[in-house]
Amino acid sequence: MKTMQTMKKIYIILLTMGLAVSGLAQVDRSKLPEPAPARELKIGDYETFELKNGLKVFLVENHKLPRVTFRLVLDRQPVKEGDKAGYLSMVGQMLRRGTTTRSKEQLDEEVDFIGAFLAASSASVYGSSLTKHKDKLLELMTDIMYNPTFPEEELEKIKKQTLSALAADKEDPESISDNVSTVLIYGKDHPYGELTTEETVKNITVEDIKNYYNTYFKPNIAYLAIVGDIDKKEAKKLVKTYFGNWQPGTVPNPQYEVPQPPEKTFVALVDKPSAVQSVVNITYPVVLKPGEPDVVPARVLNQILGGGSSGRLFTNLREDKGYTYGAYSRLSADRLVGEFSAFASVRNEVTDSALVQFRYELQRIKNEPVSDDELELAINAISGSFARSLERPQTVASFAINTARYHLPDDYYATYLQKVQAVSKADVQAVANKYIMPDRANIVVVGKAADIAERLTPFGEVHYYDHYGNEYTPSATPAIPEGLTAAQVVNNYLQAVAGTHKLDELQDIVMESTASLQGQELHIKIANKMPDKSMMSISMGPMELQRSVANGSDYAEYQQGNRAPDNPNSKLDGPIRGMILPETAYLAKNLEMELKGIEKVDDKNAYVVQVVLPSGAKVLEYYDTESGLKLRSVSFFKGPQGEIPMSFEYKDYREVDGFTFPFIMIWPLGPGVNMEAKATSVKVNSGLADDLFKIE
Repeated sequence: MKTMQTMKKIYIILLTMGLAVSGLAQVDRSKLPEPAPARELKIGDYETFELKNGLKVFLVENHKLPRVTFRLVLDRQPVKEGDKAGYLSMVGQMLRRGTTTRSKEQLDEEVDFIGAFLAASSASVYGSSLTKHKDKLLELMTDIMYNPTFPEEELEKIKKQTLSALAADKEDPESISDNVSTVLIYGKDHPYGELTTEETVKNITVEDIKNYYNTYFKPNIAYLAIVGDIDKKEAKKLVKTYFGNWQPGTVPNPQYEVPQPPEKTFVALVDKPSAVQSVVNITYPVVLKPGEPDVVPARVLNQILGGGSSGRLFTNLREDKGYTYGAYSRLSADRLVGEFSAFASVRNEVTDSALVQFRYELQRIKNEPVSDDELELAINAISGSFARSLERPQTVASFAINTARYHLPDDYYATYLQKVQAVSKADVQAVANKYIMPDRANIVVVGKAADIAERLTPFGEVHYYDHYGNEYTPSATPAIPEGLTAAQVVNNYLQAVAGTHKLDELQDIVMESTASLQGQELHIKIANKMPDKSMMSISMGPMELQRSVANGSDYAEYQQGNRAPDNPNSKLDGPIRGMILPETAYLAKNLEMELKGIEKVDDKNAYVVQVVLPSGAKVLEYYDTESGLKLRSVSFFKGPQGEIPMSFEYKDYREVDGFTFPFIMIWPLGPGVNMEAKATSVKVNSGLADDLFKIE
């Protein structure tokens, strides 16, 4: 019996092998199999219902995890903020700053207690928690929606934080490029083209927040997406309980003129004298609305042109030419007006060469059909990304809301992959000729004008803009006085600091400052004892975060009380960087210095002196041509994308016992992030003990 069963198994195996071999023999291995046509997708089930007040609800059940999320979206037109630009970004923060029943602290405590997440913006409110806490979550969510108090003191905190961020953005080339591009694409009279400035922030009042809230927080323009471990019966009950009494109202529906691209391409140059790179952006508005037939082939076009590391821009400018660490493009659809942008950060010396390659690729994708391989790669990338997005239940809810908001066909997302795979080379070239307009573009360049301005003229007439997109005519830079040297400029600065004293009368300095970082107050202490002792510490409350000490023969850095491993370059340069007056070391150590020229710092002319530190690192020092005082110091540090400039600002000079010191110092913490330190105490010749500079 066992032998018969064994023989049957052998027979089945042999038969299976024979069938397999027979099947293989009929396949032509010299050709790749044809991909199966995309099928209509089963996007996922969702339920929808509407309350009497007009609130539209979309429910996506997902019982894999005991969690539930509620996302409310207001479907309103963009709002023009005028001379109070920036207040919309504060609405959501103010909603979370207290209600008639809870203070901000109580809200935070109750949200944390149930392990939830609760956030808001000017057009949405989002909450997420474990299913068992859904009632409590909705109680908190609707409390901030219905009962906000908009405390005046909280608005002042937000305004202060916003002003600090704006100060950092003024030194960040990427932020500057975004600002100028925004103004040029849309115009300042369009809501998309408005910029938040120091002046507009100062104009914002609590009444502006309240007026917006009272005007736009209405259920008849709202969509509520519920995703997670909840069924329709329970969802309906909860929605009626917490949102049923929300009163509808009339909401403004303003209309705006559609921005147009420029008649011919020109260059918008923002002079950033300390820049070692140029941020380049070729951009203009496009009329492309969600759901239109061109949207899908336009996405394929952008994927091929600059959608990632396989895009033509990346391959050309980085892989082939080595001009940048990455070059990309963006072609976006929008209900009012979309945009096209092609952008990269490139070295100063290749700014013009990079623009040549940008224009070459923009023209090529218009004039030549893309290759079969490029088309297939782009379609596969988009299809894969779309398929992965379906793994998240929130995607189904977003698709449902988008279908309703943008009046899309019911099967728009179910047939999306079919539409993607149907895109042909001719379709790509057709949308390229429609939306790629290198001859009607704004070329925004943020970089060092002295190095790049003349080389930009072949690409269009060059216009100068400030960091807020205001055009200006640059004044002629004054010439360096004949015979003036870098050492003389540095010595003049030290004389300006010393005032009526002789510099050698300065024996020691102690400066104590405070700064705010993410709502926490920092205490900064800098002490120098001539000629070569220095100490700097940064503390938060009783905890010392970091300290550096130089005692003339050694140098050490500490992180939270522990000595950090010695860095050869830091040991060479640290003692000098840690001095309030490093210029004394520049002269005493006879460091290499060069007077590079005269540049603007804000509205002042400044001598620019390049100093080579003992490690070989370079520093640019900017001294006011009139007062002699230092306005800025730029250090360069090596990062993953090359040299990164870090700009220190010095303001509010005051006299202390006959000497003059800055009482405001703006320190860089990273790209686009600054910290303003304000001096609370400056003491001169107080007899500092050597123990302060002890290295353990």
